[in-house]
Amino acid sequence: MKHGKNYRNARAEIDREQLYSPVEAVRMLKSFPAARFDETVEAHFNLGLNVRHAEQQLRGTLMLPHGTGRESRVIVFAEGEKAREAQEAGADVVGTADLAKRIEEEGFDEFDVAVATPDQMGVVGKLGRILGPRGKMPNPKTGTVTMDVAKAVQEAKAGKLEYRTDRGANVHVAIGKKSFDDRQLVENYAALIDEIMRAKPAAAKGRYIKTVTLTSTMGPGIHVDPARTRGLLEELEGAPAEEAVTA
Repeated sequence: MKHGKNYRNARAEIDREQLYSPVEAVRMLKSFPAARFDETVEAHFNLGLNVRHAEQQLRGTLMLPHGTGRESRVIVFAEGEKAREAQEAGADVVGTADLAKRIEEEGFDEFDVAVATPDQMGVVGKLGRILGPRGKMPNPKTGTVTMDVAKAVQEAKAGKLEYRTDRGANVHVAIGKKSFDDRQLVENYAALIDEIMRAKPAAAKGRYIKTVTLTSTMGPGIHVDPARTRGLLEELEGAPAEEAVTA
């Protein structure tokens, strides 16, 4: 893939052999030339998990302290009173078999989160081959199969994120926008890595977090030291960051 001049110049500033602290990486990322839109800042983790084994797959949700900078589009599979609750909570689209047909036959994909009441899973289950690979399948483990649809919609709109390992044991999560200030991005990153560590499967063996990379939509990746998790706010204010235990 051929990259533009701004990308090449930004990449030239990065020492590919160095592991930067999260604060250093955020400051460097924000110093790169801006695109014509507000870029998303992403954290990419490669984990020492064998995801062929169910007990080593990682999946969960979290709320970042400062959100992601965008409001999620939410659809809800519900009927009757629950459909009304979803609409009042701010769901973008509410339906049942008609919504499933729209997704399956018309290719409707203009949403970020799908929520369903348990009684609708007979309808939603048929969409597994479509929604599953896109990470949009409702799941009770992430609170998106629930009778409390209003709460699920409100949390999704407020920035509740789902994370999961892919086939390569990678986790990709948006932690904000490039327009966020340094503290917002660093605090969001800290909350994310704390959650990744908290959710470490008991069956995991060896080194858990292999690599961490921070990047923006149009920028190059910056390798981050996964052990630098403490003292980040002090580092932001100019004091040396405290070293953490190895992940």
